[in-house]
Amino acid sequence: MAGWSCLVTGGGGFLGQRIVHLLAEEKELQEIRVLDKVFRPEVREEFSKLQSKIRLTLLEGDILDEQCLKEACQGASVVIHTASVIDVMNAVQRETIMNVNVRGTQLLLETCVQASVPVFIHTSTIEVAGPNSYREIIQDGHEEEHLETAWSSPYPYSKKLAEKAVLGANGWALKNGGTLYTCALRPMYIYGEGSPLLFAHVDSALKNNGILSNHCKFSRVNPVYVGNVAWAHILALRALRDPQKAPTIQGQFYYISDGTPHQSYDDLNYTLGKEWGLCLDSGMSLPVSLKYWLAFLLEIVSFLLSPIYKYRPPFNCHLVTLSNSVFTFSYKKAQRELGYEPLFTWEEAKQKTKEWVGSLVKQHKETLKTKTH
Repeated sequence: MAGWSCLVTGGGGFLGQRIVHLLAEEKELQEIRVLDKVFRPEVREEFSKLQSKIRLTLLEGDILDEQCLKEACQGASVVIHTASVIDVMNAVQRETIMNVNVRGTQLLLETCVQASVPVFIHTSTIEVAGPNSYREIIQDGHEEEHLETAWSSPYPYSKKLAEKAVLGANGWALKNGGTLYTCALRPMYIYGEGSPLLFAHVDSALKNNGILSNHCKFSRVNPVYVGNVAWAHILALRALRDPQKAPTIQGQFYYISDGTPHQSYDDLNYTLGKEWGLCLDSGMSLPVSLKYWLAFLLEIVSFLLSPIYKYRPPFNCHLVTLSNSVFTFSYKKAQRELGYEPLFTWEEAKQKTKEWVGSLVKQHKETLKTKTH
């Protein structure tokens, strides 16, 4: 176990940063390499604080750049692959999403073989399992059900293919004669300080007199705190490096949730923002069935206009389904095989996230004051 190093792709992102911070506490870890397309100044500053604990190397580069991947993987013992394009609004070109999420993952796996990196942990998503219909009800789902998304939308489709590539690579022969061992983690919707999606909801509400959108009230999900998802990655890493535990985990996927109460996405946003004056829109909302067919019609219009005009509908069938389904999962398999127990309770996660939301509200108010003077 002595003298090992770890590469984290997408390490400058929301989840990646948390993984890096936890890695810095790992015993006998000599170096953390963090690969991302660009590091924001505040991220660089945050990572600089870890330099006193461990050797931390920041690598700016593209996941599709083979030479960059070769340099990043050289001599590494573990790869944690969190880098991906997340897009449920179809705002990013399909080709870009497929290239980064699928081709990038394949290139990274091939590079691991050439660089003889024996452990590969992939950050997947709950969306590779569905939901496929807002009428479908999945409560406390588990790995043995073998659920799979049927959507052709680029994000869930690309993540499904990427996960299949990772799990299919388990057992590949490495250049040095060793063997590649892989696993994938499927977290629920991830919330917490720094969440880009939560930031978008709060920012939109602040620009709308503090009113949060109420488009997801029919959903029932079990969101997961970012710190607990990061912790699951650390436990997966330890397990795959442990000769006794590894045979059980190799080639497996795990749902990652925690003690966050089952609730709608809207209720979660309200719980995290109500202390700061944010409230849910009390206006009427369309029935889900009607909204779904409206989304279907808008997608047809978008397709018909595509030769002459790029029209992006405000919502789509996949988003309507995702936002209005009963879709919850158990983490018992991760508990049993990875030894996973949430590092943060719901109360701790809620408090930390609420404080961050409060800082956004305060920042918004200060910006308004500046504009009025």
